[in-house]
Amino acid sequence: MALKVVILAAGKGTRMRSKLPKVLQPLADKALLQHVIDTAQQLHCDEIITVIGHGAESVQSSVSGNNLVFAMQEQQLGTGHAVVMADEFYNADDTVLILYGDVPLTTESTLTDLLSLVDDTNPLALLTITLEESTGYGRIVRDQHSSVQAIVEQKDANPEQLAIKEVNTGIMAVKGAQLKKWLSSLDNSNAQGEYYLTDIIAMAVNDGFKVQTTQPANELEVLGVNDKRQLQGLERAYQRLLADELMVKGVTLIDANRIDIRGTVETAKDVQIDANVILAGLVRLGENVEIGANCILKNVTIADNTVIHPFSHLEDCIVGEDCIIGPYARLRPGTELANNAKIGNFVETKKAKIGEGSKINHLSYVGDTDMGQEVNIGAGTITCNYDGVNKHKTIIGDRVFVGSDTQLVAPVQIGDDATIGAGSTITKDAPQAQLTLSRSKQLTIVSWQKPTKK
Repeated sequence: MALKVVILAAGKGTRMRSKLPKVLQPLADKALLQHVIDTAQQLHCDEIITVIGHGAESVQSSVSGNNLVFAMQEQQLGTGHAVVMADEFYNADDTVLILYGDVPLTTESTLTDLLSLVDDTNPLALLTITLEESTGYGRIVRDQHSSVQAIVEQKDANPEQLAIKEVNTGIMAVKGAQLKKWLSSLDNSNAQGEYYLTDIIAMAVNDGFKVQTTQPANELEVLGVNDKRQLQGLERAYQRLLADELMVKGVTLIDANRIDIRGTVETAKDVQIDANVILAGLVRLGENVEIGANCILKNVTIADNTVIHPFSHLEDCIVGEDCIIGPYARLRPGTELANNAKIGNFVETKKAKIGEGSKINHLSYVGDTDMGQEVNIGAGTITCNYDGVNKHKTIIGDRVFVGSDTQLVAPVQIGDDATIGAGSTITKDAPQAQLTLSRSKQLTIVSWQKPTKK
């Protein structure tokens, strides 16, 4: 016996008004379908069968996962028809979990609870939810003993059924043998002219089985997405949920409604994050880290006691302890800051290793550079690392002082304790413990006349 997950992801999503298939629309910078696949993988299932149709090639190339296979639904003839397309991938003794590519936030724990209800005696379990506003959902019809009898779709429901608040989420777990049997008996004699997967509920009851049900802890787990308004609403609700999780871990958020998490965030104690911060990819924040307003951090590790001032952008970099960054700093991929380093306002770094206690305080670019300890880089300094074809490296020793408005033309090496005079263009290695500068003679033209406006 094995667990097989079937994800229905063939729909076009016309109401999205987008060339991008609906299941690839982003939620927290990840495709809706990828959220579902990632959750399915947590269940340690034997196979994930994703039923695709509209934009099939794009969907296949945009998502990934272990044991992921695809089934094609050429015509979208309803949810029952979609599951039939996955028939060859599961056996009679398998348990089949049916999920939806546009319902991204169902949790592992909810699905585990649902699967626990299925066995040979109880071959079908259904995830339901009770809503005050149930318009658009299939209603769960129960008898006087509270046993599920059927699911009636909105367009087929009578006034009494429309008043029911318990509704179908579409998510169910079914034993393979019964699923194959019931699917073969589906017809499309309904208002939509489609093959409803939900019709197998009544078939199960007619076969003498009791339909098991459970409900999720949070309505967000079963919300689907049909248009951009719903997508944005789910994004904001999901972001608030992620913000709440951070605060439970002890993170201080200045405004929990103005933070965007688009990946995984690992935090130590006493982290503080100001408003309008975006955290993407894998972000690790040490103790006492402070992140100012309007910062973007993507795939970064920040060690203890570091302060990132507002409007700074860090990507694919590692920052040591007790560093100060920004405001308006940009640390590009490959930047590594040792402890007590300082990157000031309007400084850009790329593939640069900045030594302990070194400072680049303002208005400078340092790229493809290895920098030692206790270095001071003056304002307006540039490492000229690109010759138009290739990148070259600059090596700066310990305790070097580089004056303002200096160009270090790579490949070049500056020795320990060297001083570079302001305004220099350094094209050759500078020896250690010496002053090196390049400067043209200053002239004053006595007879020069300032031009006048004609």
